[in-house]
Amino acid sequence: MNIVSTFPVTLLFIALLALVQIPMTVAVGLRRLKTETHFLDGGDELLLKRMRAHGNFTETVPIVLLAMAAAEYCGAPTSLLWAGGCSLLLGRLVHYGTLVNSGFGNGRAVGMLLTLAPMLIFPGFVLWALVGVSA
Repeated sequence: MNIVSTFPVTLLFIALLALVQIPMTVAVGLRRLKTETHFLDGGDELLLKRMRAHGNFTETVPIVLLAMAAAEYCGAPTSLLWAGGCSLLLGRLVHYGTLVNSGFGNGRAVGMLLTLAPMLIFPGFVLWALVGVSA
């Protein structure tokens, strides 16, 4: 058994979300260059929005991917993994776009809900599997 055959869905979403983070990181760096702001946000609203959107992505995605991997290892149905992975990916894109473009709005809330759903469902599945194993 190798890691690709053990975690095929999670590995795909790890790769996709890592690629999604690249332009977010570059956007912060480019704005820093343009504004010559080397630390914090320098009072630049666009830089602050980009930093928070990137930071929120970085704060939420890793834990959901870890929980997703645990759920996949515990035998979660492929449909659940795909639904949760797509929800996370879409949620992060919607949240980022809304935060950077307007700073607030329904898209930001929708993005967080789409992120929180797999953040709750994957560990819930793992805990359910653990209870079932110990019972």
